[in-house]
Amino acid sequence: MDAFPAFFPLAGRKVVIAGSGEAADAKARLFDGSPAVVVRVDGDAALSASVYSGALLAFIAGEPAFAEAAARAAAIAGAIVNVTDRPDLCDFTTPSIVDRGEVVAAIGTGGASPMLATMLRTELEARVPQGIGRVAALFRQLQDEVRAGLPDLTERRAFLRDALAGPVARAAMEGEMVEAARLLREALTGARASPGEVLHINAARPADLITLRELRALGAADVLVVEAGANPDIVAMARRDAERLAPGAPTEGLVVGGRRVVRLTAG
Repeated sequence: MDAFPAFFPLAGRKVVIAGSGEAADAKARLFDGSPAVVVRVDGDAALSASVYSGALLAFIAGEPAFAEAAARAAAIAGAIVNVTDRPDLCDFTTPSIVDRGEVVAAIGTGGASPMLATMLRTELEARVPQGIGRVAALFRQLQDEVRAGLPDLTERRAFLRDALAGPVARAAMEGEMVEAARLLREALTGARASPGEVLHINAARPADLITLRELRALGAADVLVVEAGANPDIVAMARRDAERLAPGAPTEGLVVGGRRVVRLTAG
């Protein structure tokens, strides 16, 4: 991973777009519908550090001399800077974005191939349902209730996995938010620890031979046992924050509370 992706909360945050023309307009359109405070500036006003005071992000588009001077001013004010077509002046690159409200997917190539990022975004647009943001909004709304009802992290993850694959998520996806909240609270009231499971995956093969079921298991793994000889490309598909155990570690007793254990074998 050559660049670390990060998501900045935008509610009440200031974003400055410096410059004019289509490049600057395109940056401004990224924030359509967002809760950010977007400030547009151009000309000499964009060269003063004061205009960037308190800004989280600054996007700059324009001729080289203007871009360099505006980038210096934004940096002095402490903003994180992106300059169109000038990677040498950028603190970050702008990804291609799939926007579903509470759910945002971003694809970046570090500036190497924006067209490739756009092509991948188009594929994702077709795969990510429009209503998925409502599902995330529901779980944000009831997050404290879920945490209070299921203080154990492993049990909470198991409960959420079931809720996200059942009628709760379907109701939210269809916009039935009151019904979705009722179903989630009802499920929470009767929540019981789901049975855990251990899945063995042959990780000695090429990564493109992994099945969809195995890929989902890797993404949902609570515990990962990586045996010697496992393909590193398959190991990289697993949850980064899954607990890692040494090769040969026993899995008995690990499946309590709905915990999912994946053992990556070498055959």
